[in-house]
Amino acid sequence: MNSPVRGRFITLEGGEGTGKSTLRRALQDRLAEQGIETLMTREPGGSPRAEAIRALVLNPPGGTAFSPLAEALLMNAARSDHLDQLIRPALAAGKWVICDRFSDSTRVYQGVSGAVTPDVILDLERHVVADTRPDLTLILDAPVTLALERRAARGGKLDVFEARGLAFHEAVREAFANIAKQEPDRCTLIDASLPPADVARLAWAALSARFGIVTAPP
Repeated sequence: MNSPVRGRFITLEGGEGTGKSTLRRALQDRLAEQGIETLMTREPGGSPRAEAIRALVLNPPGGTAFSPLAEALLMNAARSDHLDQLIRPALAAGKWVICDRFSDSTRVYQGVSGAVTPDVILDLERHVVADTRPDLTLILDAPVTLALERRAARGGKLDVFEARGLAFHEAVREAFANIAKQEPDRCTLIDASLPPADVARLAWAALSARFGIVTAPP
């Protein structure tokens, strides 16, 4: 009996308010139209233990954020469990996994302050992610003021990252853009200032080109 063909691993990255969750749903719908079974997940989180770590990191006891190094360690602990419990089994079963944030977010969010060196972050990534690297990463890019306005319009309590100042979010945007430039074979930069339907169209075009999906335009 033949084993199923390994699924595809797609990650969505970008700063706060760039529309990752909206795009994730749009891509799931388009893949379903092609008869492709998908698993939708997020980081930090995805598995029960990873979700517990998510709550700890995003809303820490006492309201004071962990140090960048502690955050990096916690994010990778959550990621290790997420990969073992959810992502790797789904890919092995032939499902396509679409993940809202992955290891690029750790490179960016825990790296922009300079408190954790790239060598440390990448060494953790090599051990935790190993060969389960994304087949395609869509990086959503928008002016920070626009993205933060969108986030504010959603309402709700801000987490420790969302609540940081404008300079932090500008550094996050620049760091994601740099990853897209450094790894063009894996990453595609998408203009997230466009309406959601246009963002979805550009993302689908990138996905179709990468994986050879031939469909009529939406």
